[in-house]
Amino acid sequence: MGGYSVGPPAGKIQSLTEEERAHLLPLLQNAQWIEVVGRDAIYKEFIFKDFNQAFGFMSRVALQAEKMDHHPEWFNVYNKVQITLSTHDCGGLSQRDITMATFIDQASLM
Repeated sequence: MGGYSVGPPAGKIQSLTEEERAHLLPLLQNAQWIEVVGRDAIYKEFIFKDFNQAFGFMSRVALQAEKMDHHPEWFNVYNKVQITLSTHDCGGLSQRDITMATFIDQASLM
């Protein structure tokens, strides 16, 4: 019948449910992630000792992003790295963002 299907495509990334948000976002807020005003995204700024530490951190995150096929929006000047996470495939926050934020926090401590 023309190749149409009912429901979301197989493997489509889903936005976080209200229940997931109620449970997960406070955990991220405790780790200093903030919700972006006017957009379904989270943001955090990291300050490192110097550019080498910032770049090393970005390299660790970049390798994980490639493995996950989930890439952050980021901005770097010298020792400062600003990161915004949102899943473009679903137009907002997904479990991928939670997983990536958790990895990013761990990578910032290495």
